[in-house]
Amino acid sequence: MKKTIYLLGFILALSCNQNTTETPLENQETELTEVSSNSVQPKENLGLDFRNELEKHCGKAYEGVIVAGAEPGDGFHGERLVMQVLSCEENQIKIPFYVGDDKSRTWILNFLGDRIQLKHDHRLESGIDDEVTMYGGTSTNTGFKDMQIFMADQETCNLIDYACGNVWWMTVDETSFTYNLRRIGSDRLFSVKFDLTKPIEYDERPWGWGQKFE
Repeated sequence: MKKTIYLLGFILALSCNQNTTETPLENQETELTEVSSNSVQPKENLGLDFRNELEKHCGKAYEGVIVAGAEPGDGFHGERLVMQVLSCEENQIKIPFYVGDDKSRTWILNFLGDRIQLKHDHRLESGIDDEVTMYGGTSTNTGFKDMQIFMADQETCNLIDYACGNVWWMTVDETSFTYNLRRIGSDRLFSVKFDLTKPIEYDERPWGWGQKFE
């Protein structure tokens, strides 16, 4: 911001001095654009740190507990909850989330430069796509090395109109991973926490894993 102010002042001084050659307007606009663009560049890619922390757990599984939003009969209450960092590719990590015998859910994190996209892959037991699937959002900034935030995207709004106000966030550190949902404008809050200090033996796969469909 200071750089922009100084540059504007400098240009004004030039325009007031009849004995000084004026800078062409198109050059001034280019200089202003360059200064403004440089002023908002991220200092570092914190999403990369977030990914690196997750990749430490690739191939491992962990049990979790609901810390907010569970109620009897909601499909989560009283069930065994397991996250599994099943696939770590260059620009994508897949984390199935098992709820008891329900293997329909996989969190997909796509790494897009200094942004991260979260998608929810939902499958039927046959392996084909659920009617409601691939909703989520993309981080609007670099976030934090231990937390990334995702606001519902337009695809989500088109698919689930009441989910337009969804905000998801994930946290990861040396001891825990959390998945969280808050629906703005409502009381909807869901949070599950996994203990990363205690990996478990878990050989299950989500529905549809490895299958190909026409």
